[in-house]
Amino acid sequence: MTLQQRTFVWIGVIAVFIAGLVLLRGILLPFVVGMGVAYLLDPLCDWLEDHRFSRTWATLIITLVFFILIVLAFALLIPLLINQVTEFAEKVPGYIGALEAKAMPIVMALLSHIDNGGADEFKKFVGQYLGDAAKVAVKFFLRLLSGVEAAFNVISILVVTPVVAFYLLRDWDQIIKCIDGYLPISHRETIREQVLLVDQTLSGFVRGQFLVCLLLGIYYAIGLSVIGLDFGLIVGLGTGLISFVPYFGMLAGVVVGLCLAIVQFDAYGPIFGVAAVFVVGQIVEGNFITPKLVGERVGLHAVWIVFALMAGGALFGFLGVLLAVPVAAVIGVMVRFALQRYICSALYLADHKDYRDGTDGGSTS
Repeated sequence: MTLQQRTFVWIGVIAVFIAGLVLLRGILLPFVVGMGVAYLLDPLCDWLEDHRFSRTWATLIITLVFFILIVLAFALLIPLLINQVTEFAEKVPGYIGALEAKAMPIVMALLSHIDNGGADEFKKFVGQYLGDAAKVAVKFFLRLLSGVEAAFNVISILVVTPVVAFYLLRDWDQIIKCIDGYLPISHRETIREQVLLVDQTLSGFVRGQFLVCLLLGIYYAIGLSVIGLDFGLIVGLGTGLISFVPYFGMLAGVVVGLCLAIVQFDAYGPIFGVAAVFVVGQIVEGNFITPKLVGERVGLHAVWIVFALMAGGALFGFLGVLLAVPVAAVIGVMVRFALQRYICSALYLADHKDYRDGTDGGSTS
């Protein structure tokens, strides 16, 4: 088979794979989640295997413990979160009005020193569009709530995901060995090296970032609740949950937290306290938690992650968000591999040789 034929074959395989994702995306979610759970728990299963547990027993123990903890966490937190999110969505218009009442005099005073016409225009703008903004915010939170409820009420996720996770985790090593046996012999070592790089990238980012988000969510929820911020629990947990999107999680948490603090508190102390919670969390996360748990050599740039998440969500919805980081890791490894091959290729070296020969020739003449 020629190089051109092999290229067309691989393009066809990729096209069929993408078409399958599009056609089956309605039923793929529990399988993708189960595969992700199996991938996350595989190191623990390997550790138990090394301590004289059979693979089946190790898988059974880890899967049961993991899903029992998940069920307990949701049973304790989900009703509280649903109530808080519902109450928060209902109070958004009132919060926006209170924020306008507190902030408007300050803004108007500043604008009055600059331009009276500008102050009138700003007041007209706020009066015209603030009501629409409140309606949009309420609709957003209600859609978010309905999406969360739907996600956790889908019977397939509750039933299929644990089963998929158990069997994939139990047979993980055999599946990898089987796939390895079908790799082209002439390219087997190269493919193994690239797959290992993908695994290192994913294990460094996904497993590490999962712990980072968990720790940040717990810290923000406790810190904001101790200060006495209304809805501090959902703001803190939400900030930690979306912290896997670089910069966006902390920025969203700061904006929502400070707006709630300004509306709720008349004194400056609690407002500065809310700001301090986020500042301390960002410093600790950036300098200690992320370097320790994720590392600096995962090979996934923050901008690339944001783009992948947005593209995955736009193309495939929630399923695309789940697949975004693994696909981004694979593409990143493939691009780096292609660049390495290009640097070692005759195309690159020939241009370099011609340039060097021309320089040498010019210096000797």
